[in-house]
Amino acid sequence: MTEAPARVSLLRSLEAEAVHVIREVTAELERPVLLFSGGKDSMALLHLAEKAFRPAPLPFPVLHVDTGHNFPEVIEFRDRRVEGAGHRQLVAKVQDSINAGRVQDEGEGASRNRLQTTTLLDALEEHGFDAAFGGARRDEERARAKERVLSFRDEFGQWEPRNQRPEPWALYNGRIRRGEHVRVFPLSNWTELDVWRYIEAEGIELPSIYYAHERRVIERDGILLAESEWVSAQDGEEAEEVSVRYRTVGDLTVTGAVRSGASDISTVIEEIKGSRVSERGETRADDRTSEAAMEDRKREGYF
Repeated sequence: MTEAPARVSLLRSLEAEAVHVIREVTAELERPVLLFSGGKDSMALLHLAEKAFRPAPLPFPVLHVDTGHNFPEVIEFRDRRVEGAGHRQLVAKVQDSINAGRVQDEGEGASRNRLQTTTLLDALEEHGFDAAFGGARRDEERARAKERVLSFRDEFGQWEPRNQRPEPWALYNGRIRRGEHVRVFPLSNWTELDVWRYIEAEGIELPSIYYAHERRVIERDGILLAESEWVSAQDGEEAEEVSVRYRTVGDLTVTGAVRSGASDISTVIEEIKGSRVSERGETRADDRTSEAAMEDRKREGYF
């Protein structure tokens, strides 16, 4: 009797697909870069990139677009993780774009998320990068779901959702003209739960804010914002200390926490299994400005 072939697990299939994408793009394009925020998706992406080329070092640098309104725990983790692995790290600062008059700060407490677009495009042009790996997933938001694995941007860095190339049978066309570049999303077919299960399986370290901790927060428009030098209680609001964790990492002024007692990865996974709202839908105020908020930003050149 013939023995049935072993089945590849979903996680290992997703891992193999992501590693294939990273290797293909690195071989086909000249100057890739990996966008890294220190969040869970970019941590999974960095881990996959390291696996793709191990034992050799990463053949491209790591780039963080720093709003200046970040969680301190995440910045500390970012530096420790990247420098500890010996990767070349680039940091493009929104504050530098403001100082240079490239963008205008909208005032105290305002989100700098939209301002990141100019900072990112300037950094890509300055260093001549023609491919940027990102940790976006299709399940995050409707505009994300319109993206292909290779998302082409014109010479102005803009995205046109109706002008995407087909990707039959995982065949990717990375041909670009001078001035154009591609955003590459190896985690496109992953879900939030897949990412967490992979982090558990691989023993990947994350910033502490992804697990339950006590923090002073202010509830605003249904979102729990961390009290900070950029966010303080307004009329009718009151800061309270509660047990929370974060499902996503972003600009501190628009990224909300969720009430949680999940202090380890297994309990986080159980929480996510029971969730019926995406992490961006539940915790990102900048995606609530309009139904097409994310798509509008992406057309301008956002991540």
